[in-house]
Amino acid sequence: MLGEMLNKVRETTPLVHNITNYVTVNDVANVLLACGGSPIMSDEPQDVEDITSICGGLNINIGTLNMRLAGKKATELGHAILLDPVGAGASALRTNTAVSLMEEIPFSVIRGNISEIKTLASGSGTTKGVDADVADAVTEENLD
Repeated sequence: MLGEMLNKVRETTPLVHNITNYVTVNDVANVLLACGGSPIMSDEPQDVEDITSICGGLNINIGTLNMRLAGKKATELGHAILLDPVGAGASALRTNTAVSLMEEIPFSVIRGNISEIKTLASGSGTTKGVDADVADAVTEENLD
């Protein structure tokens, strides 16, 4: 299945709008290029609807919190939309932002570390920035 998806990306070279935090911009662009996609980075509120309109997908990383307009436009256009809930569980603002985005936007994929996903799934949890909480470490004892 992953191979089929990668082949489709390479065949279509989709332009992907990325609203990501400033730490990951270069890495995200390079990964998209390596996979055969075409990245465009824009988080300017006056720009995001126009940029989203010309793209085939949207990647939202909540390290940058001004992405609602692009998410709504991507939904209207039927784009695949990814949510990276960076730091969900670390602050009320980040947790509440991720939860409200999930209520407003039909994300195709939510990718996060175990602590971020646990926070969003159960309504409570803790993270340490972008790292999973030590309490959420997978061990032989809690593997099941």
